[in-house]
Amino acid sequence: MKNYKAYCLDLDGTVYRGKEAVPDAPGFVARLQAKGIEPFFVTNNASKTQAQLNAKLGTFGIVTENKQIMSSAIAAAKYISRWYPNKSVYMIGSDGLKDALWQEGIEQVEENADVVVMGIDPDINYEKLAVACLEIRKGAVFLSTNRDLAFPSERGLVPGNGAFTTLVAASTGVEPVYIGKPEGHMLDAILYEHGFEKEEMVMVGDNYETDILAGIHFGIDTVHVNTGVTPMEEVLEKDVQPTYALENLALWEV
Repeated sequence: MKNYKAYCLDLDGTVYRGKEAVPDAPGFVARLQAKGIEPFFVTNNASKTQAQLNAKLGTFGIVTENKQIMSSAIAAAKYISRWYPNKSVYMIGSDGLKDALWQEGIEQVEENADVVVMGIDPDINYEKLAVACLEIRKGAVFLSTNRDLAFPSERGLVPGNGAFTTLVAASTGVEPVYIGKPEGHMLDAILYEHGFEKEEMVMVGDNYETDILAGIHFGIDTVHVNTGVTPMEEVLEKDVQPTYALENLALWEV
């Protein structure tokens, strides 16, 4: 198996499931770290801050630094800083997105925004959606952290950020730039900030439609692990195959 410098690990379904670690995942991270490789943790979850996500990893015995965590909120803020420097932002979102924008020094406004960015917001309401539509109609760039139409909760599947983004897109006639997987923007942010070559990177995940396609779209190697969303037999029927397909991370030789 090829040696990589940047292992980009999905979280839910790859490293943990809810409040439990995926078997062999913490051990895999420890084996990488023993070789001097600090993996990156890549998630579409835009609601949590880096510190909050890191604290959850800590409950599974995984020790890392905040800077190794790349969420769709963090990637969205970095995308704005890189491509729309010194521009103001109207945000719909929660702590993860608010903190990411603050870390990048991006001005947040309630009107006359240069950019509108949407992330999951449990307190979303008509007024927030109306302002987003009005700002986009005035010419603001439209970004969204991810396409997720629904996500699981204790009550079942509830509306995700993609559902509200679709509403704004339908109202304005403007399609957003989506930042999260299966787009490659989070991987691009890691490459850009750390100076990797694509040949040195690999995306590891359980969901073919998000994790694996993100790696394929970005042009890096991929590892599908049979520990979460997409069963191995379904992956093996895909037209475009991952570079590697494993039952679990214990089978990867570091």
